[in-house]
Amino acid sequence: MISSHALQLGALLLAYNLFVFATYFIDKRAACLGHRRVSERTLLMLALFGGSPGAITAQRLLRHKTQKEPFRTLLMGIALLHAVVCGGLAVFVAAGRLGLT
Repeated sequence: MISSHALQLGALLLAYNLFVFATYFIDKRAACLGHRRVSERTLLMLALFGGSPGAITAQRLLRHKTQKEPFRTLLMGIALLHAVVCGGLAVFVAAGRLGLT
């Protein structure tokens, strides 16, 4: 059974990733219109603080910053870091539920 805290955390992460996606969309639109852009540092920081799914989804769907290096490599590194952390947490939680900790 999923706890209410887990559901709240999931909802918060979903909302944050929608915000990150929207920020990438705004930057893509600004690029097309020749307007002031969101800095790459800001885009990467949004991804680092839990928004890598939204950032990668935006990158792929919007075709935004797909060729730009080192941005592309840094974003993939952030996503890999998040995958490792999530995998480690999953193992830790599963071990606890099985009484192995």
